[in-house]
Amino acid sequence: MKIAVIGPGAMGMLFGSYLSQKHDVTLVGTNPAKMQTITESGVTIREMDGSERTYHPRATADTAALSPVDLVIVQVKASASEAALTKNQNLIGPETILMTLQNGMGHDALLSRFAARGQIVIGTTQQGSYKLGEASVCHSGLGKTFLGAVTGDSARFAALAGVFADCGFPCEVCAQVQGMIWDKLMINASSSVLSGILQVAQGYVEQDPHAWALAEKLIRELCAAATAEGYPFDADEQIARIRLHLQKAPDGFTSIYADLKAGRRTEVDVINGAVVAAGHRHNIPVPTHEFVVELVHAMETRA
Repeated sequence: MKIAVIGPGAMGMLFGSYLSQKHDVTLVGTNPAKMQTITESGVTIREMDGSERTYHPRATADTAALSPVDLVIVQVKASASEAALTKNQNLIGPETILMTLQNGMGHDALLSRFAARGQIVIGTTQQGSYKLGEASVCHSGLGKTFLGAVTGDSARFAALAGVFADCGFPCEVCAQVQGMIWDKLMINASSSVLSGILQVAQGYVEQDPHAWALAEKLIRELCAAATAEGYPFDADEQIARIRLHLQKAPDGFTSIYADLKAGRRTEVDVINGAVVAAGHRHNIPVPTHEFVVELVHAMETRA
């Protein structure tokens, strides 16, 4: 396949590199110097066992001369999606699959402005990575990637799931992929956002009784909103699951932590903001999420 990965951050470099083992992959960024570095030296990925390997996807900051590809994977921050897709819309043809693996939810509304809804795939992944350098990342989390259609039968994308699996990413087509996205949102919209606000590792949220009390409120509100949307979750089960996850990986730092520390705009609008929107649609009270959204935006403005 001809694949373009828009957004050469940690996750974009990870997926682009692995997929380049068997496919023609181009990483698309906005920094010409970084793209030149990747072109000349490749992307180095450090695995959790300490081993390293360098991959050689193509890289460019200018796609004007390129034709539509088979698959476009959007991996930019949510706030950059519209600009990135507008600049690179020549990569999207009538047969192109347009896929998002971004944090949060609601991305399909924007993607549908650039491709027919039947071409759009939404997904979520348990893979993890963080940047070590300009063109190097640590592959810090293993797990499955789930994808599905926004309209019609998701089974028609089984071959696409096979592409990911063949390159080292276990992948499943999921008819209820929105439910999987809600599932991932549990951590992002609770412990992750609190670790960002408090500027602490995620384990602190579980260990501090005041922080954990806030996390529990966020999880309970999220479960109520998700259930109203048609994706039922048991709040007590989710609280126990997330607490165990934090106990096993207490030293993790999240993207929202890094964004607030660096004074960057966060993705809170598609994370906690998505919970607020669902709550409002169904008259479900979500006051803790409303407070978190306003607080994070206040911190962004301060920076």
